[in-house]
Amino acid sequence: QVQLVESGGGLVQPGGSLRLSCAASGSIFSISTMAWYRQAPGKERELVAALTRYGSTTYADPVKGRFAISGDNAKKTVILQMNSLKPEDTAIYYCKIKPLGGLPIWGQGTQVTISS
Repeated sequence: QVQLVESGGGLVQPGGSLRLSCAASGSIFSISTMAWYRQAPGKERELVAALTRYGSTTYADPVKGRFAISGDNAKKTVILQMNSLKPEDTAIYYCKIKPLGGLPIWGQGTQVTISS
């Protein structure tokens, strides 16, 4: 059974940076898409960034120019580099990997808190 393990969350001051990592354990033949979502208290889970197997990326408007998603299909890892962090970026961040022809797999989430 495939599991995703996220790391890299924490508490940083506004303007700081964090790098989130997500690694998949188990067998995944091929990955269709990799993505990061976030859920703030009292809000619905929202897409932050996505990366397709062809290398195209999608970013939510609030994070454009500040966040960057990258991934390695062979290593089954996905990274979210977050710069110029703002208090409104505070949320639990979840990675999601969609295997080719399979159902999406979610990580357990990692807390990101931006506060002075």
